[in-house]
Amino acid sequence: MRATCATIHLGALRENLRRVRELAPGARIMAVVKADGYGHGLERVARALEGADAFGVAGIADGQRLRAAGVSQRIVVLSGHDEPGDLAEMRRLKLDTVVHHDAQIAALVADHDSRPLRVWLKLDTGMHRLGIAPERARDVFAQLRALPSVDRSIALMTHFANSDVFDDAMTTQQIECFERSVAGLDGERSLSNSAGIIGWPEAQGQWVRAGGALYGISVVDGKIGSDFGLRPAMTLTTRLIAVNRVKRGDRIGYASTWECPEDMDVGVAAIGYGDGYPRHAGAGTPVLIDGVRAKIMGRVSMDLVTIDLRGIPAAAIGSAVVLWGRGLPVEEIARHADTIGYELTCGVTRRVRFVEDER
Repeated sequence: MRATCATIHLGALRENLRRVRELAPGARIMAVVKADGYGHGLERVARALEGADAFGVAGIADGQRLRAAGVSQRIVVLSGHDEPGDLAEMRRLKLDTVVHHDAQIAALVADHDSRPLRVWLKLDTGMHRLGIAPERARDVFAQLRALPSVDRSIALMTHFANSDVFDDAMTTQQIECFERSVAGLDGERSLSNSAGIIGWPEAQGQWVRAGGALYGISVVDGKIGSDFGLRPAMTLTTRLIAVNRVKRGDRIGYASTWECPEDMDVGVAAIGYGDGYPRHAGAGTPVLIDGVRAKIMGRVSMDLVTIDLRGIPAAAIGSAVVLWGRGLPVEEIARHADTIGYELTCGVTRRVRFVEDER
């Protein structure tokens, strides 16, 4: 059995939910669990976050999995229904739909089921990805409310494009645009994602949508989750399977990109891009060997990485290697791979063994 393992810290998930409640004390929490719970396991995360007020998912299939797992909270399909045939399944599962396009409105107009669906009306206040134009908010709200297929308690939402930059004028403009567009409408409001919860307390509304924060991940440049009182919910580990003595001038790995500056020990760890470790993590990316910092050397391959063991004389076959998580922030690895922590946790593959830890 490969030694590669992703430990999911259930206690950290619960603590992060409590921290989000501290940051947004007047709002209800929608725990976003799309992408298989950001790579942590959908059902596992939902059990740990049973105190959330609702769950946000990317598609109906995730709603099916959550209901099959016994989740009773509201489940919001964040991209809404894709075609008219989705509506019957959403009713069966009691899923909320997000309306962001005229095609979705047309499906609801043509739908004659007397069981009303709960709807979230999404406005495009500046991200220009999904959403109804703000100037149409009142007319569309009234149109939806008049439909027998729609529950009268329509929620109003938008999504920030740059909320992880706390002094960015665009987020202020989006907040003001949203507030102007929905003024006088009686639906509950939801504006903030994780970065919005942390950096824009004036925009929390009645609902906040917490994603990365629940997993202990920061997307704020130069910051890690612990800077905001969050704990990492995943630790990715493996072991050394070889320690080789290599001579000065020898080159390591594919394309021979790393040259040994002296006679030295090189460790080989059982992890690679086949496990979801980023191929673009370059030489110098940190790891922990039995708790001591070391650096990757050469290219990451499908199954293996090579590690500079100078300064770690006790390293041996079987030594524990931490790739990210407790003691080594995933955000630091992401910077070396020119990406964000979200992509790394979401990318852990099926051949990695997952274990649960209550801490």
